Amino acid sequence: MRLIKLKEVMAKTSLGHSSIYKFIAEGTFPKQVSLGAKSVAWVESEVDDWIMKRVGERDA
Repeated sequence: MRLIKLKEVMAKTSLGHSSIYKFIAEGTFPKQVSLGAKSVAWVESEVDDWIMKRVGERDA
């Protein structure tokens, strides 16, 4: 399992940070994992799954 920081999540998804946090609040994007007082990351496989789901919806 690999954890990735916001900058990499943004690069993978082509979303801005406000969009990512909006989708998290809506329950449509993977939640971040707290690494400490002011540090969070995402599970890379969960972000990849979210991307693949978007592709699947496009192809449906």
